[in-house]
Amino acid sequence: MASVKLTKVKKIYDNKVVAVHDFDLEIKDKEFVVFVGPSGCGKSTTLRMIAGLEEISEGTVEINGEVVNDLQPKDRGIAMVFQNYALYPHMTVYDNIAFSLRLKKVPEDVVYEKVTNAAKVLGITEYLMRKPRALSGGQRQRVAIGRAMVRDSNVFLMDEPLSNLDAKLRNQMRAEIILLREKLDTTFIYVTHDQTEAMTLGDRIVIMKDGYIMQVGTPTEVFEMPQNLFVAEFIGAPKMNIIKTELLQEGGEYYVTPFGAKFQVNDIKGEMLKKKAVKPGEILLGVRPEHISLAKPGEEGIDCKLVVNEMMGSELHLHVETEDGSSLIVRIPTVDLEDEERASLVAGCQLRIKFGGKVMHFFDPESEENLLTDKA
Repeated sequence: MASVKLTKVKKIYDNKVVAVHDFDLEIKDKEFVVFVGPSGCGKSTTLRMIAGLEEISEGTVEINGEVVNDLQPKDRGIAMVFQNYALYPHMTVYDNIAFSLRLKKVPEDVVYEKVTNAAKVLGITEYLMRKPRALSGGQRQRVAIGRAMVRDSNVFLMDEPLSNLDAKLRNQMRAEIILLREKLDTTFIYVTHDQTEAMTLGDRIVIMKDGYIMQVGTPTEVFEMPQNLFVAEFIGAPKMNIIKTELLQEGGEYYVTPFGAKFQVNDIKGEMLKKKAVKPGEILLGVRPEHISLAKPGEEGIDCKLVVNEMMGSELHLHVETEDGSSLIVRIPTVDLEDEERASLVAGCQLRIKFGGKVMHFFDPESEENLLTDKA
């Protein structure tokens, strides 16, 4: 078993600066949980408190049901992989991976077995006699992971392990971490500022801001039903469009009126508004760029001007400006466009855009909470 439980965990620096506020979270055995948020949100500090590298100001951390607040990092049954690899430059790859085992006086034949097995899993067997300086960034990261693997730990802690790699290598290493998780079959807690890493790796995602938990949920839950405006804009790329508009109710149906257009809120979102008896009035309307499409002639829509057309390969990112000067982003798959239509999308051209009722998100303009979630 390798469960982790944090109860009212708080970190205060210099008796006044609160870096983490009343952090409550229960992580199940063999679960992969990702802490994600902007720089300074407290995610790495929380991870370091779990590891024992940072003192806990208030609250408790439990691993496998045992409170570990006063235990040294080496006694917590954890292994940690850092952002900067932290390899010994004068040692070979083999010796770097074997270092913690030799500190524990593990017999050399067991050391050899553990190191070679880890190297085989990570695909670095041929580099065992090299020094770190002779390795690429991705190879060094594999060595750092191998050093953690041989510890036979209950919990793997990873603090932005891919942030020093280029985009292509990050994609490759993400896939390798997914495969590694399946082989190790243990509990992972992973910190990143990259929402793509969070969405692709995590069973659950903990989204943080200013030391507070903003939402905990599966990747699908935080994408499809963000609890507040921060989560809505943080998850998804390009970020969600937010429009100040009116929510109307006519004949028992709900409508929104962004920029003079009128769209009915139908399907499941309309039913949820009715069930919660949401009152008409001013709201913040959220619509993701990929849920907006180009309207056909005669269709209801929002008139706008194309400002920038970003060609992204498989899709276009259209930055448009409405008649009142507001900016929106529209994401259009290139396969949905005819050649002539694509060629006509030049800066300055006039467009009409639309979106359906089931892709809308509704936020209270004061609290910024989602009107359809239980927390609202």
